[in-house]
Amino acid sequence: MSRIANTPVTIPPKVEVSINDLNISISGPMGKLNQFITPNVKLNNDGQVITFVAADESQQANAMAGTMRALVANMMKGVSEGFVRKLTLIGVGYKAQAQGANLNLDLGFSHPVNYKMPEGIKVETPSQTEIILKGSDKQLIGQVAAQIRAYRPPEPYKGKGVRYSDENVIIKETKKK
Repeated sequence: MSRIANTPVTIPPKVEVSINDLNISISGPMGKLNQFITPNVKLNNDGQVITFVAADESQQANAMAGTMRALVANMMKGVSEGFVRKLTLIGVGYKAQAQGANLNLDLGFSHPVNYKMPEGIKVETPSQTEIILKGSDKQLIGQVAAQIRAYRPPEPYKGKGVRYSDENVIIKETKKK
């Protein structure tokens, strides 16, 4: 049995859970999330905790039990507290501006980059060089942050580009004659 799957997930207050045959839906103050349940995993809702058991003794079922536990725990945290991802722009003339569901980026290209936020993600720009993404779906926030970073990833010689706020970029030494 997966050691991760042995730990039950507690249901926070103000969060409702409904488990169907192959679907779990969790709703809370920050939104509603749905997840497909693989047939290899059995979920048991005991009021305030959800436990996960592998359906058989196969290695696939064991691995999926731990994976489902992690996904459901992230869903619980997302609908109750939400997730935040911060990006920083480093470089002369690089700036970001949030306009509703759009993020306008000036990243040194000959044209501005307009990124439309998917449903469920909110963007804020407290300054021209900071981007804050908020939402209840951890996977979606990470995907959006990676797509924004991919427009201009940090380069290794001066460190210019879009980076995560907690990312460390190792600066290379320039060539010397």
